[in-house]
Amino acid sequence: MRQLIVNADDFGLTGGVNRAIVEAHRDGVVTSATLMANAGEPAFGEAVEAARALPNLSVGCHVVLVDGAPVSAPGAVDTLLDIRSKEPERFYSSLSSFAARATLGGFDREQLVAEITAQIRKIQAAGIEVSHLDSHKHTHIFPEILQALLRAARICGVRAIRSPFVPMKAIMAQQFAGKRVLLKRYGQVRVLNAFAGNFRRQAARAGMHTPDGIVGVIETGEMDAMLLRQALKGLPEGTWELVCHPGYADADLRAARTRLVESRERERKLLVSSELRQFLEEQEIRLFSYRGLRNGMKTAAVLK
Repeated sequence: MRQLIVNADDFGLTGGVNRAIVEAHRDGVVTSATLMANAGEPAFGEAVEAARALPNLSVGCHVVLVDGAPVSAPGAVDTLLDIRSKEPERFYSSLSSFAARATLGGFDREQLVAEITAQIRKIQAAGIEVSHLDSHKHTHIFPEILQALLRAARICGVRAIRSPFVPMKAIMAQQFAGKRVLLKRYGQVRVLNAFAGNFRRQAARAGMHTPDGIVGVIETGEMDAMLLRQALKGLPEGTWELVCHPGYADADLRAARTRLVESRERERKLLVSSELRQFLEEQEIRLFSYRGLRNGMKTAAVLK
C-alpha cells in the first residue's frame, strides 16, 4: 500500500497563501498544512480562523529557525540570531551559514528548545491542535536541531514530525536532465541523506510518528505536472509526504521574504486539478493525513 500525505508549508505567510491552501484542501488533494507561528498579522490570524473552519485539515507547526524572526524575546535567544548583520534581531538569512553554525554546535541548546516550544505553544494557544512538526528549509535534518525539536515536541505533546529525507533509490538523476538547478539540488539531497539513519534512531527513541520520507523537495520552485507525476510514480510502498507550497502571486507575496512566487501559482493549479486526482487513483496512491499518522491509523483517511 502507498499512502500520501500532501502537506502545504508556509500557512500564515500571506493572505494569498492562506487562501490557496484552503482551496487546495477543499477542492484538491492537500490533507495537511504547517502554520508559521512567527508570521505577521493579519495573515497569521486569518490562517488560524481558516484552520478552525477546516476539521479535516491536519495543522502542524512550521518551525522557523532561519530566514525569519523569533517568537521569543530576541535577548532570550541571542545565540540563534545573526547579531552581526543589519538585522540583528532576526535569524540567519543564509541556510549555509545556519548549517555551519548548527554543525559546529554554535547554538545554545536550551535556547533552541525554548524558541521551538514558544512557536508551538503560540499556535496551541490560538486554539489549534498541533498535529505535527516540520521546519522551514528542513533545518531539523541537522542532529542538533532535531534533538531540540524532539524535546520541544515532547514538552508540547506533539507526536508526529516530518521525515525530511527523499527516497533516493526511487529517483534517478536522469529525471532532471537539462535542469541544472534541479541536478544541483539532487546532489545536495543525496549528501544530506547521510543524516537519515540518525534521524530514524532519534525519532524512534522519542516515540515519534513519522512518514517514511518526503518528495517534492528537489522540485521546489520548479514543480510542473511532469515532475510531479515522476515523483509520485516512483514511490515505494509505505506512507510518504508530498511537500508543496501553493499560493497566489499577489502584491503581499511579492513583498514577502520568499523566493517562491510564481511557482506557488503553478502548484496551486496542480493541486486542485482533476488530472492529479485521476493519476493518484490510477497509481493506487491513497491520500492520508498527519492526524491519521499520529493516531496510528493503518488505512487512508476519508478526506472528502
